[in-house]
Amino acid sequence: MNAAPGVGLAACQIGLEIRLAIVDPSAGEDPNSLHVLVNPEVVDDRGRVVDDEGCLSIPGITEKVARPSYVKIEAQDLEGQTFVLEGEELMARVICHEVDHLNGVLFIDRLTGLRREKVKRKMKRLARGQEAVG
Repeated sequence: MNAAPGVGLAACQIGLEIRLAIVDPSAGEDPNSLHVLVNPEVVDDRGRVVDDEGCLSIPGITEKVARPSYVKIEAQDLEGQTFVLEGEELMARVICHEVDHLNGVLFIDRLTGLRREKVKRKMKRLARGQEAVG
């Protein structure tokens, strides 16, 4: 995740069929910002912020995505202890992005039809080894 560099990774992105994600909005800069989330569930979210978002599963593509500006989740740690985690701005975005992965949703699924089609064309160009332009 840090080598990519990325700020989050869901187990399903590396072929594991478990509800586990790692979030680290500092991208490895602050060890206190890394959280392991087992079975995370969003229990509250508020506000909306539209900002650029990308994904380690779809390298080379970023798009504007609306996400909550605040999120509160319940999850377990690796020992099975339940905890609550709240995040604002980037932390909220990263948490929501990774929970989406665990629910089978990619950030491009949150785009409107036209924008989603534009991204699909970019993905096809990238798959053919062409630069993703436009």
